[in-house]
Amino acid sequence: MTPFRTRLSSRAALLALAPLLILAGCASVRLETAQEDARGKQFAPPPSDKGSLYVYRRGLMGAPVAIPVTIAGALQTELAPDTWVWLEGAPASIDVKCTGTDGGADMAVNVGSGEIHFVEVAFRPGLMGSRCAVLEVPAAQGQAAVLAGRRAVGP
Repeated sequence: MTPFRTRLSSRAALLALAPLLILAGCASVRLETAQEDARGKQFAPPPSDKGSLYVYRRGLMGAPVAIPVTIAGALQTELAPDTWVWLEGAPASIDVKCTGTDGGADMAVNVGSGEIHFVEVAFRPGLMGSRCAVLEVPAAQGQAAVLAGRRAVGP
């Protein structure tokens, strides 16, 4: 009977440590202050001469990898799982591009005056490394992801 208990204890210990080991391997990025995080989560409509764009990443897929993101051709940041950035500016067609070791993706998002748009950057496993995807999502889906995440230092 003793060997069975020992094996059970070892398995229980491994199961208890598994979440910590997974989190230890997660990518990390610099985060904004709690005040800036809370300000972005208000989803206040932008002034009539501006538009808002939220770019986020959610989930644990590819957790050890931070995804490089370029916005509007020059503004660069990285997103770890469950992080987001927020930009507010003049209405425009804004290019959002992500880069992986095995391929990237990009799309143009038309942000009009007084509008708020949400874009998800998602990790995708590639043949030889990581890939990513860029998708514009409905406001309800984007807001839920932002509320569940933390604001990264962005462009």
